[in-house]
Amino acid sequence: MLRFFKVNDPFRLVGLVIYFLILTLIYLIINPLPLTSLQLTWMVLGERLEQGFFLYQDIIDDTGPLSAGFFSFVDLIFGRSALAFELIGRILILFQIIFWNKILIKYRVFDENTYLPAIIMAALFHFSFDMLSLNPALLGSTFLVLALGQLFSQTVLQKETSESTLLIGIYAGLATGFHPSYALFMPYMIFTGIAISGFSFRQLLLSLAGYTLPILLIAVFYYWNDGLQEAIDIWPMIFASAKTAYQSYWSWLILGAFPVILSMVGYFFSAVLKGSTINQQKQRQLIILWLIFAALEFFFIKKQAGFQLVIFIPGLTYLITQFFLNIKRGIIPKIAFPLLILGLPAAAWWYWQSHVDNPAYFISSESESRYEGKEIMILGPDISAYQNSKLAGPFLNYPLSKLYLAQERDLPEKARLYQMFQQQKPKIILDQEGQFQSILDNFPELSRHYSSNGNGVFTLKD
Repeated sequence: MLRFFKVNDPFRLVGLVIYFLILTLIYLIINPLPLTSLQLTWMVLGERLEQGFFLYQDIIDDTGPLSAGFFSFVDLIFGRSALAFELIGRILILFQIIFWNKILIKYRVFDENTYLPAIIMAALFHFSFDMLSLNPALLGSTFLVLALGQLFSQTVLQKETSESTLLIGIYAGLATGFHPSYALFMPYMIFTGIAISGFSFRQLLLSLAGYTLPILLIAVFYYWNDGLQEAIDIWPMIFASAKTAYQSYWSWLILGAFPVILSMVGYFFSAVLKGSTINQQKQRQLIILWLIFAALEFFFIKKQAGFQLVIFIPGLTYLITQFFLNIKRGIIPKIAFPLLILGLPAAAWWYWQSHVDNPAYFISSESESRYEGKEIMILGPDISAYQNSKLAGPFLNYPLSKLYLAQERDLPEKARLYQMFQQQKPKIILDQEGQFQSILDNFPELSRHYSSNGNGVFTLKD
């Protein structure tokens, strides 16, 4: 298998697709993992937006606005479909794999052109089951990979290219719109553009203008729909809200130790034991800084789950490919390659079936059905009741909603909160931690509309 993918022949992509399809069938048909609470959240969000409501203005959630719009589009076409999320996610992954391998060949990143990066990257995406499904990090990383490809082009071109520098900024801005924590890659683009790619002042301004363009278009959209102030108020809270750890660093270390070791050895061989051209040195610097900024991103993310790790995959793919290209003989590569390509997906599939760091990450297939088909709002961490019902209120993301409700309000802001309930009027509210009771204490007028059934359940009066 190692020799098969080493050859520079596009036909090798057929082998990649077959490999990917086999793993997809195993993951989705043979003992598939349950729906996660985050997947359910994104489905509910898309469904609510499709009903004509607006993120931040009518729905309190920390999903990036472009991702929310994409989830709304998916709901329009497929409805609330977990299978659609799985298949669309894999389509995006195949695009990233083929694009990244093409970039590595086009700009002569390695001494020999090879399709090893494609199969290695496909294996790394199976590190965690939630990497494979549609998610905001995957959507945003798709555009960051496009931006990285443009940065690689700057390492070989000998003249200023306005189109390339503009695209770097636009892609990075779109990535931020899909996944707000990717805003950290704006300084990455600036630093690497100046220090490694040799951006002129004109190129730097052009790249920054490209970055701000998607952000400005998002702002114009909210301004046009009278929700700009709400968006401005919510975005800082996203980074201040409490962090939820669905998977531990320790679980990632157990599964990730082997590919990390391969990447470290690959870096050692490429940087220390082997000569490189100036362009290859620049490309290696881009990758190392990419991995450093990807690690820094975890100081800002609020949902610690495996899908957030997709940002590491292009860099690890580059370093692991160096390992297999520089260690050509002996038993080590013959053992390491099948362990990575076959062993990692199999080990990850088994591990996540039997190890759950946070039980709340999975939605039980036996979730309560007494609210089936009803319009409810949940104020609490357990959102399993949404599996059989619909969101009918403004609060979806509980940590962010909790922070939003706890802030001090002047009279106009209190009126705004009251109007949110009056306009949406959730028929049933599941108050798991007493948040809604606190709202009723501050807004006695709302008490006239809701009756308590005990156990934190409030029902809208007829």
